[in-house]
Amino acid sequence: MLPEDPIMLLSVINMKLRDQYESLDALADGLDVDAEEIKKKLEAAGFKYDSAQNQFK
Repeated sequence: MLPEDPIMLLSVINMKLRDQYESLDALADGLDVDAEEIKKKLEAAGFKYDSAQNQFK
């Protein structure tokens, strides 16, 4: 289960993107979560996904 707190979510997602998954879609498939839902939560906190660097900034 992913954290609800946006800062903790950012940390977990970026760590998993760096260490385990080559893209946000691969992470979503691997964790059985909705990539758009993650994007919405993190964008609401001011972070945007950079696919070239495979991280939220």
